[in-house]
Amino acid sequence: MSQSQNIQGRTDPSLDVAPTPQNTPLDTGVLQNRPANIGQPTVETLAEGEESEEDGEDVGGANPASLLAKNPALLALAQSKLGDLIGQSSGYIESLPPAVRRRIDGLKGVQVEHSKVESEFQMAILELEKKFLAKFAPLYERRQDIITGKAEPTEAEIEAGKASDSDDESDEEEGAKVEEIKEGDADAEIKGIPEFWLTALKNHVPISETITDGDEEALKLLTDIKLSYLEDGQPGFKLHFIFSPNEFFEDTELTKTYYYQEQVGYGGDFVYDKAVGHEIKWKEDKDLTKKVEIKKQRNKTTGRTRVIRKVVPTESFFNFFKPPQPPTPETLESSDVDEDELEELDARLETDYQIGEDFKEKIIPRAVDYFTGKALRYEDDYDEELEEDFEDEDFDEDDDEDDEGGAGGADAAAANPDCKQQ
Repeated sequence: MSQSQNIQGRTDPSLDVAPTPQNTPLDTGVLQNRPANIGQPTVETLAEGEESEEDGEDVGGANPASLLAKNPALLALAQSKLGDLIGQSSGYIESLPPAVRRRIDGLKGVQVEHSKVESEFQMAILELEKKFLAKFAPLYERRQDIITGKAEPTEAEIEAGKASDSDDESDEEEGAKVEEIKEGDADAEIKGIPEFWLTALKNHVPISETITDGDEEALKLLTDIKLSYLEDGQPGFKLHFIFSPNEFFEDTELTKTYYYQEQVGYGGDFVYDKAVGHEIKWKEDKDLTKKVEIKKQRNKTTGRTRVIRKVVPTESFFNFFKPPQPPTPETLESSDVDEDELEELDARLETDYQIGEDFKEKIIPRAVDYFTGKALRYEDDYDEELEEDFEDEDFDEDDDEDDEGGAGGADAAAANPDCKQQ
């Protein structure tokens, strides 16, 4: 599915003109994201042949990019000018003979029919997803029974699970530990797999960043996360979070629904439209999305003090059920619109949408892999995070030669044993 395409519903007719060798290039590198409302800059001028004080080079032969980098005012002016030209036609299409332009219009008509087939294709995929969700349902029910302790896995299921991790030494060691615990008496009263979903969610980096200590107490009582699709052909899906009775809220099921636009986007995928959350019925003084700030105020005249209690929003996983809403067309057309606020809203909508997709595409289908951490090896940013753990160091060539084969080299080898990359 398309992640952020048309996420605000804003379109620019000028972008319909495809770039050609005669059109303005769409990519201007560092000259994008121009600041708004830039006044006329004052640019320091240098006479032809005059040398720069910094590098002593002839300015007449200087790199234009270097000049822009050294002069913010000139860079801002260039951004302002080029920003307005991105995607604009140079007049090439308009200059073609009428007969050729008619053929181009005909090709656009063919493309319209192609878009209709793309929509049919996506709807067919959606129907296929619904069909296979029904096939997955018994497996998800079996998983829930084992997690909650309603049933024990069969020997065949256990052996199949071990076989799937036969190439992973760490998983084999973990399996041995599990067997050892099962043979003892200490686990006689343990039911199912405690804190299964909390552990799985904490192993998903974007979600774990939203979970607070208070949230953990509530999420320990999360017994299942389910997926369903919308009725009447409406493209979208719903997430169901099932909880045991708890001290935090009256609900035993929290839902969140994601809607797609009925027409597919330019790339042929469904486009995110909006999300509808769940109004949680919090028990008294148990709302995890709010906190109470207590302040003392002193009366300047009487000297008496009073305590002010103020309820303010706070970080919480359960804010997931109060999703941000896309801006209305009226807001986008308003002259008072704040571009910074719109960009911030775009980012929040993007994050909310992506987490919803991750629940649908990753966490629900492969919950056990997130519980064990195996799924982390397949995350796009996993290798990047490993790279960030190491820093490049500059070695003196002479020192390196002295250490080679000596005590220093031995110590370095001992401190940095070979790692097995997963």
